[in-house]
Amino acid sequence: MGSKLNYKRTFFVGLAFLSISAFWQMYDNIIPLMIQNTFGLGETVTGVLMAMDNVLALILLPVFGSLSDRVDTPLGKRTPFILAGTVLAVIFMMLLPFADRRQSLALFLAALFATLLSMGLYRSPAVALMPDLTPNHLRSRANAVINLMGAVGGVYALIMIKFLVGAGDRPDYAPLFVSVAALMVVAVGILLITIRENKLRKETEEGEKERDSKAAEEAESSAALAHKTTLPREVKRSMIFLLASIFFWFTAYNAVTTAFSRYTRVVWKMEGGSFANCLMVATVAAIISYIPIGNISARFGRKKTIMGGILIMAACYLAAVFVGAYHPVINIAFALIGVGWAAINVNSYPMIVAMSQGSDIGKFTGTYYTFSMAAQIFTPVFSGFLLENVSYRTLFPYALLFALASFCTMTQVRHGDVKPVKKKSLLENFDVED
Repeated sequence: MGSKLNYKRTFFVGLAFLSISAFWQMYDNIIPLMIQNTFGLGETVTGVLMAMDNVLALILLPVFGSLSDRVDTPLGKRTPFILAGTVLAVIFMMLLPFADRRQSLALFLAALFATLLSMGLYRSPAVALMPDLTPNHLRSRANAVINLMGAVGGVYALIMIKFLVGAGDRPDYAPLFVSVAALMVVAVGILLITIRENKLRKETEEGEKERDSKAAEEAESSAALAHKTTLPREVKRSMIFLLASIFFWFTAYNAVTTAFSRYTRVVWKMEGGSFANCLMVATVAAIISYIPIGNISARFGRKKTIMGGILIMAACYLAAVFVGAYHPVINIAFALIGVGWAAINVNSYPMIVAMSQGSDIGKFTGTYYTFSMAAQIFTPVFSGFLLENVSYRTLFPYALLFALASFCTMTQVRHGDVKPVKKKSLLENFDVED
């Protein structure tokens, strides 16, 4: 393999992640509306159901990721899971708008559970396909392309929500589901046609032989060091506060994204899919801001950039508390939320990696995702309870409180603030790893 990334191949590999991101964007915004407006379930129950995907993810992602490591088929290791998962997910997800129109709660819940299982079947294998087919020294750039593809999938779903979800309490969601299902089928179909997993994996392995020899020596030296090195007490303290910050800011942000479609209907009196405008603005702003955020981080450091992002988001949450109806100016606030969220995400994981040097990086990577996913299990239930039993107006004060809590815990983080090197290419700014 050469020293340059095959961007065309990486684009085709990223189609699986694009389809996944499009589904989850639709899921987070539309499923709560179905649960409440059609079946009349309360906010607490809605929160529990919306947390179910994260609970299943904690169980399914490691299982199917590990299983795909061990299988060997003519299609490859990951491709069979991607194909089967996509087909099953499309079949079961199309039952959701049907159950919604029939007002059949039993069918809806059964289809929802089957859909989430199907998505869990291929989520990890789809993510693992990129490193399988990309030399180690090019994976950072490849990951940038994958993240960008995911963002495109999310924006596609928001555009479809805007134009295909009508007004009223019970619009027909079938056109929206068809549009997302069609994207998933087309994306994975192109992937199957263009990517020959076994052949490309063999080429990658052969191209890495010389690098593997050198890497083996370095790995042996690093492993010896890791066995002798434990995380220093002061670094462990910083790690704990950073993990707490991760939990708090995911608690704040996920509460807003999960409940926003319902909040806009009840408080801001917005109809149909018009709420998607705000979320689309936030997503696009986050994408655009990666480059300047990379430059800011390189100059001022990760910690200050993260804390600046938290303050930007907290200010927007505070402003939203006093907004009683939608106004176009709100889009500016959501653009700032997108920028703030990007500032946090770009820099938080590299801080984890920097602190875990000389120890078990893989373990702390898993811990990072455990804390972020735990927050996404906790917050739909707890914030839903407040929305139902207190007021919808609690949403943004709730987000503000946990955002400020993350700022406080971040002040106690003393390590991992290595200033990253400025990226050499535009696409590298979409990556979250150093």
